[in-house]
Amino acid sequence: MSSVPPATLGKHDFTTLSEFRYQMRRFERFSDDVIQAHGITPLQYLLLLHIKGYPGRDWATVGELAERLQAKPHGVVALITRCEVSGLVERRHSSIDRRRVEIHLLADGEAMLAKLAQLHRTELLSLEGVFTIPKLAGGSHA
Repeated sequence: MSSVPPATLGKHDFTTLSEFRYQMRRFERFSDDVIQAHGITPLQYLLLLHIKGYPGRDWATVGELAERLQAKPHGVVALITRCEVSGLVERRHSSIDRRRVEIHLLADGEAMLAKLAQLHRTELLSLEGVFTIPKLAGGSHA
């Protein structure tokens, strides 16, 4: 337990938090709808995004993807398998350590990700000035 007393939040703080959560949920709803309209699931999109966006390289391991997705590795393996069947990703054994399996995007995965990322970017730009991290009286964030 922390010995620091909690900051007292007022009506404005709760209104700010409510608006932040509302805008976040609106964006998530937009994202889910646009992703599903393109024939994949939101988790498949996140998998593609985390592979492409992994720091320092264009591939990731199952464990790294599990961390990024905040999911169990066996669930991520099943997700990777579904994406493999759809021709979006492939598993490759590392040339450095044959025990390590790298997950790479295929051309169809790259194309799908590029299209969806552009749609998300456009939506985020439309929220500029609306979707901001709230500043609370207590100095903490949501």
